[in-house]
Amino acid sequence: MARDAVTRSRRREAVLDGLVDLYLAEGFLGFGIADLASRLRCSKSTLYEIAPSKEQLITAAVRAFFKRATARVEAEVARESDPVARIGTYLDAIARELAPATEEFFVNLQQFAPARDLYSENTAIAARRVQGLVREATGPSAPVNAAFIGMVTAQVMESIQRGEMEAMTALDDATAYHLLADLIVKGIGAPTTSTSR
Repeated sequence: MARDAVTRSRRREAVLDGLVDLYLAEGFLGFGIADLASRLRCSKSTLYEIAPSKEQLITAAVRAFFKRATARVEAEVARESDPVARIGTYLDAIARELAPATEEFFVNLQQFAPARDLYSENTAIAARRVQGLVREATGPSAPVNAAFIGMVTAQVMESIQRGEMEAMTALDDATAYHLLADLIVKGIGAPTTSTSR
């Protein structure tokens, strides 16, 4: 009996992982439950074990994507010992996690409020994390203002999240995160003529 529960749980996790990968590749609003069951080679009841409706299934998959991405990003940061390099590692790892996501996925994120809200929430968390990493890298007497860098980072990340960055620059989200990492890391390492306030 316990073995069956473990098997079902593993199957649900595998289906959820497949669902995340499918949504990243093709978006999510165009799929019905029957389409998903066919594409993932599972029963509709397996999908309903994950969530009771299409909308809740989308939300569960987007939440699982961010949970999976966060774990991998933080694992990469933990392996980096240089405090300044950790900032670049963090943002580059986010870029790698976002790289498989297609334009259709990001369009659907903007169209479906619960998924858009999850992206916004995770963007805000990431911006606060960057601010903390900047503080760790620069210390209290550094000639950079961690709060300012954190705020600028948050604004850029929100612009990326809302699709404004891509509309204005033609940069996809992953590329924009890579460039943001370069900008912050080089900015922290560059000599400055002003002081932190």
